[in-house]
Amino acid sequence: MKPQKAAFAEPLALACGITLPAFELAYETYGELNADRSNAVLVPHALNASHHVAGVYADAPGDVGWWDNMIGPGKPLDTNRFFVVGVNNLGGCHGSTGPMSANPATGKPWGGDFPVVTVEDWVQAQARLADRLGIDKFAAVMGGSLGAMQALQWTLSFPERIRHSIVIAAAPKLSAQNIAFNEVARQAITTDPEFHGGHYYEHGVVPRSGLRLARMLGHITYLSDDAMMEKFGRTLRSGALGFNFDIDFEIESYLRYQGDKFSTYFDANTYLRITKALDYFDPAAAFGGDLSAAMARAQAAFLVISFTSDWRFAPSRSREIVRALLDNRRVVSYLEIDAPHGHDAFLMEDERYMNAVRAYFGNIEL
Repeated sequence: MKPQKAAFAEPLALACGITLPAFELAYETYGELNADRSNAVLVPHALNASHHVAGVYADAPGDVGWWDNMIGPGKPLDTNRFFVVGVNNLGGCHGSTGPMSANPATGKPWGGDFPVVTVEDWVQAQARLADRLGIDKFAAVMGGSLGAMQALQWTLSFPERIRHSIVIAAAPKLSAQNIAFNEVARQAITTDPEFHGGHYYEHGVVPRSGLRLARMLGHITYLSDDAMMEKFGRTLRSGALGFNFDIDFEIESYLRYQGDKFSTYFDANTYLRITKALDYFDPAAAFGGDLSAAMARAQAAFLVISFTSDWRFAPSRSREIVRALLDNRRVVSYLEIDAPHGHDAFLMEDERYMNAVRAYFGNIEL
C-alpha cells in the first residue's frame, strides 16, 4: 500500500467555534472504484489507529494494517469488489493536520493550541475527502469502537450519502465510567512534567511517562477479565516473588511493554483530543436525550455487532442503537457474539464475526 495526502484550502468550521483555514488528510485506498462509483466503503479508525487499514508498505513489510484480517482480496470486506478508503482524522499524528502541524498564525507547531475536535468535525472532513475522490455516496461506512461512532454519525450528518452503516462494538454515548477512564488517562498526560501545556515540541521533550500510563490504563479496559486470566493468569515472570516494586507478574510486564511501545510513536496531544471526541459524542443531546428522535434522520440500512465480554461498550449499549432504529422503522440487523476477548474483539479473528460481515457485504448491491 501507499499512503496519500489530500490538501484542502477551503476553511473548515469546527464544533468548538474555531475555523481551520486549511487542512490535510492522510489516507489510503484499497481496490478499484467502479465505473458508477457505487462500491466505495469508508473505514474510519478507532482511538490509536490510522489510515493504514490493511496491507503492508513495500519498504516496511512488517507494518501490517490494523484491520488486515478484515479487509483485502477475498476477505470479509473484499477489495476485489469494493473500493475501501482509510483516513487519518483531523488532530491525528499520522499525517493529517494536527497538533504537530504548523499553525499558520505562528509558523510553529500548534501543540496545545490545536482545537478540540469532535466526531462531527471528522465526518465533515471525511465528506470533503469523499468529494475529492469523486464519491457522491458510500456503499457503506464501517467502523469499530470510535470508528463505529463515526459510521453512526455519517448517517446523521449526511443521510443521503451513505447506504449502509456497519456499527461494531460501539455506544450511542459514553457512560460516566468511560468518561472517568478517559479523564484519568488525560490527567496522566497533562500532569507529566514534560507536558508543558501541550507545547513540549518546543522543549524537545515528550511527556512519555504520562502517555505510557494512559496507554496502560486504556489497555486494561480493552481486554476482558477472562481474556487476561487465560493469557496471563497469575504467572510470575521470574518464577518467584521479588518483594519489591519491579515486575512480578506477566500481566505487569505486558502492560509496561504496551505502554512503552505506544509512547514511542503516538502523540500525547492527539491522545487528549481523541479521548475528548469520545466523551463529547452524543447525537441524542440535541434531542433532549431522545436517541430515537436523533436517529429519525438516518436513511441507511444498519448492521450492529456487539460482543458479550465487552464491558467497556457492553451489548446493552448496542441494543440502545438498535431500539432507536427500530422505533424509526429502519432496516437493521443485530448480532451479539459470545466472545471472550473484551472490547478488542472487533479486531480479532472470530469465525462467526468474520462470516457475518462477509455475508452482509455480500448482500450489498452495487
